[in-house]
Amino acid sequence: MDSSDSAFQAARVAGDLARAVETRELQILIAQERVAESITQNTIHTQLEKTEEILQRAEDAVGKVPAHVYSEMVEGQITETVLNTAKTRRSDLIIMGAEGMGRLTGALLGINGQRIVSESPCPVLIVK
Repeated sequence: MDSSDSAFQAARVAGDLARAVETRELQILIAQERVAESITQNTIHTQLEKTEEILQRAEDAVGKVPAHVYSEMVEGQITETVLNTAKTRRSDLIIMGAEGMGRLTGALLGINGQRIVSESPCPVLIVK
């Protein structure tokens, strides 16, 4: 989960799907690169506030679902964090927003998205 329009659209789709199949659990994950040690406490605090805001917006986008919603920020390399989380939690599905949709590249997914799709232990739904 990031702050892109497609990420929040993915959260809405996740909510719709959770309501349709009456899932028991829904996880919202923000994977962020590790914060450099030289970063000030002020910068860390600001980053945490932004993360909390994104998580709240994502929960709002999901809406009311018949499931327990877990939301968290995990620090680490984005692709590895998403893949490891899906494996350890035995996720049934990863829903993520499309990224890297620049006109010059013409690519639907950025490098993180491509690796997640190709290496995921479960199906991946990409939302534009």
